[in-house]
Amino acid sequence: MLLLSRWRAASDQLNRVVIGVCIACFLIMLTISFVGFFYQLVTGAALSWTYSLARLFVPWIGMLSITVAFKHGEHIAMAVLLQALPARVATIVSYANVALIGVFALLLVWFGWQYFINATHYNMVSDQIQVHQRFVAACIPLTGLVLLVHLGHGLRLLELSSPEAEAEALLRESEVPELEARP
Repeated sequence: MLLLSRWRAASDQLNRVVIGVCIACFLIMLTISFVGFFYQLVTGAALSWTYSLARLFVPWIGMLSITVAFKHGEHIAMAVLLQALPARVATIVSYANVALIGVFALLLVWFGWQYFINATHYNMVSDQIQVHQRFVAACIPLTGLVLLVHLGHGLRLLELSSPEAEAEALLRESEVPELEARP
């Protein structure tokens, strides 16, 4: 149990790092775009490389945001279907869902690593700026690894309760200490 709680704590910390990386990528993209915009505003000529350089960060944001959405339960879990099923069947389907996500993560790692290793081209941003294809390819196996770390939360990632039920549960939890404190 201690190992599982440490795994979950590492998952929480990793999620914060991934969110920071996504924010940094977005800010870098925004900065590059503003540089191009202001350059054109001041000189009247466009920089040819700003769009090409900025778009190299899109796969990083897209792939890593999958892990953030998964961590926060914002993935496709077919909640309506599962709520319509009997509790035992819904539990089995939920376990299958987590298993399938694990398989998907392993496939991302395996095939993403192969893609990363075999990437040999350079993205020609401009005559002077060349970015190796591995920069973009690295986001694929990394996303799979992050998903695997998040799987330590298991079925808690697939909470099927409605927002109303969650609010009621929080209210019940907050009322219990008040009742115990009364004489």
